Amino acid sequence: MFEFIFKRNADSATDTPVAAADAAQSAAAAASAERRAGQSQQAAALAGDEAAALALILHSEFASVRLLAAEHVHSAPYLEQALQAMRNTDRRVAKLMQGRLDAIRYQQAEQRKAQACLELAARLLDDEKLTPNQVAELDRQWTITTAPAQLAAQFASSRAALAGRLQGQVQLQRQVIDALAALRQLPTAGGSTQAAQQALQEHGAAYQRFSTAPEHGALPKHLLSDFAAALAQVGAALAAPLAVAPAATSLAGAAGQSAAADTSAAAAAAGPTAAAASTAAALGVASVADSAPAAAPAAPSRPAKQASADPQFLATLEALEQSLEQGLLHAAAEHDKWLKEHKARLSTAQMERLNHLRAELKRLSDWARWGGNVSREELVKAVEELPALQLAMSELAQKVGSMRERWKALDGVSGHAPRGLWERFDRACSVAYAPAAAHFKQLSEERHANVAKAQALIEETRAMASAAAEALDLRNVAAAGQRLRQMWSRLGAMERKEKRKLEQAFDQALGQLLAPLTQQRKLEVGRREQLIEEVQQLPAADRHTLDQLKRLQERWQEQAKALPLDRKAEQALWLRFRSACDAIYAQRKVVAHAADHERKAHLHAREALCAQLENATFAGEDKAQLAAIAALLRDTASAWQHAGAVPRAAEARIAERYQAAQALVQAQAEAIRRRSGAAQAHALRDKLRLCQALELQLVQTSAGVADPEAWQARWSALPKLGGDYERALGSRFQAALTLADGARNAYLTQLEANRRLLLDEVLRLEIVAGVDSGAEFARERLKMQVAVLQSSLKSGQKPASASVAYLQLCAMPALADERTVQRIEALFRRIGGGER
Repeated sequence: MFEFIFKRNADSATDTPVAAADAAQSAAAAASAERRAGQSQQAAALAGDEAAALALILHSEFASVRLLAAEHVHSAPYLEQALQAMRNTDRRVAKLMQGRLDAIRYQQAEQRKAQACLELAARLLDDEKLTPNQVAELDRQWTITTAPAQLAAQFASSRAALAGRLQGQVQLQRQVIDALAALRQLPTAGGSTQAAQQALQEHGAAYQRFSTAPEHGALPKHLLSDFAAALAQVGAALAAPLAVAPAATSLAGAAGQSAAADTSAAAAAAGPTAAAASTAAALGVASVADSAPAAAPAAPSRPAKQASADPQFLATLEALEQSLEQGLLHAAAEHDKWLKEHKARLSTAQMERLNHLRAELKRLSDWARWGGNVSREELVKAVEELPALQLAMSELAQKVGSMRERWKALDGVSGHAPRGLWERFDRACSVAYAPAAAHFKQLSEERHANVAKAQALIEETRAMASAAAEALDLRNVAAAGQRLRQMWSRLGAMERKEKRKLEQAFDQALGQLLAPLTQQRKLEVGRREQLIEEVQQLPAADRHTLDQLKRLQERWQEQAKALPLDRKAEQALWLRFRSACDAIYAQRKVVAHAADHERKAHLHAREALCAQLENATFAGEDKAQLAAIAALLRDTASAWQHAGAVPRAAEARIAERYQAAQALVQAQAEAIRRRSGAAQAHALRDKLRLCQALELQLVQTSAGVADPEAWQARWSALPKLGGDYERALGSRFQAALTLADGARNAYLTQLEANRRLLLDEVLRLEIVAGVDSGAEFARERLKMQVAVLQSSLKSGQKPASASVAYLQLCAMPALADERTVQRIEALFRRIGGGER
């Protein structure tokens, strides 16, 4: 009682702090929820106030509130402060801030790119020599830029202006080329001299317009000079007919002066270049006029001889024209060179054709030279940009080499470049190639150093080979060989010829060092093969196989430690050995799997036996039931012994179940036996009482047994006894029932005489069975005990069993009172099975 009260008080004392802690925790949770709700409302009411949002992020203890406040922060300064504060505290907020900062920085970078494109467009608009390549580069830079709408509109305006300038350049160049072509066709166009002179003046005025056009700086350098030269040539060609006219010398001189005056006037109207051309034409006319008087008288008497050209010359001239038509300037230049070296007498038309082809060759060459210079400018620019690309050394060298090859190709196509441009290109190539040159120089020095290291390693290998021949330690030799091979593999690059020689020398020295090891390894390989064969020959189903396999594996490890083989050979042998071991394990696994199935089948069989015992029912007489139970127990025990082993995990469980089932059936048998014993006891008691009643009637009546049939019927109505009791009591009952008159007195005397003997036997049986005899028989019981003990000591034999003595007691005809009958029944309950 006191212990219970003390324990209850102790529990109450323990619960008090726990309850207080729970109450405090609940109060803290409520306060935290209230703060969360208040800060959430504050975050919802920020409405873009970045300063308040930043303050809430820095001071709030709730991640969800910080995230809500972070949605209102957009400017870079506030984003950087929030990111710095939340970097290691709140990953979600930090990630949001970092993403917005990255977006802002990206927009700023794109805006700077767009601004740079606008500045470049402005510079190009101010550049007199605008080229399409510059505009194409501007377009490329703008394409990879994401610009706002305002800057995009500005760029579109500038780009339209650049497109207008390029279009103006194309139109101006086309006009100059067309005017030049028309000017060159003027001498052969036919028509009056006055019309030709007027056309020449118009071409001179056009030349003035071309020279002062806004985009004249973008024209090829040779185009205007070609136009001026063509003006002079056409002027001279138009003045030639005037010199050969059939007129008098005075008239020719006047005509020459008039032509010169007209040409000068036209030149004054056309411009300075046209004036120079006109002056040259006038001088030509005057010279022709001066020579006319001498030539005129000879013309009628000696007509001019028709010129004839060499067929090869004409074929080369034809090839020159075809090369120009096909754009093969190199071939055309070769043909022109041959024509210059092999002069021939040509007609006027052939000479004009040759001059025209040479002029076209010059024009195309000038165009090619201009295009080559533009390409060279691009090459120079590309080479100057190479250092900023941070290319690999091999790629950089390849780039510079390809640039120089392209420059040489341009020299072959468009002629030699200006010296200044070549020096700029060469200097840029040298600067760009300098890192690669230094790198390759370093590699060359490293190769030379590697050669020296290789020679030192070869000498070391030879020295070790000499030392190993004197003191042979194969493990050290193997380790040294592996170390030397690794060192050789790490040497690095060397010159190809030297590397081949050094490798041969190293292999020879290493082979000399490893020769004893190689021989021993061959023997070791044979031992490993023997181990593999032993593993393959092991019986998988043998119970000792695992122990033998373990010993073989230990031997393998010992041999591997004693002398390691070559890596490839070691790996190949180990794979074979492991495969053999795995095969053993796999076979044993299959056997074990089959054994498991067999054990499970045995388990199912034993479970069926247990179920048979548990569900067994018996019918019929007690004796038949006991026989059936005995047969069932015997058959199940035999089947249990022959069922075989079961899984180890189920052994105890199935054995316990079998024992329980056996106990259940045995309990049924025991119950049947008890029920049968009780019935036998009642039948024995009833038959014994019937015999005693019959004997008592013989004593009480002098006329014998009255109505023997009734007595016999009463006896037959009682159940039969088992064993000797039925014969003993039956003989006693029949002896009394069939007693003859002459033997009646003797039988009655025997009944009376056996009364005392019956009491003694009852007392003896009570002593043997341990049944209380009563207070009135205490003295006799003590005497009887002493007598029984003395008798057993004298005879040296064990007394008869209680059941045998009780059987003799039942077979003894004797008179007995009620007390004796009760004592006999008590003995039967103890001896005959009533209380067993």
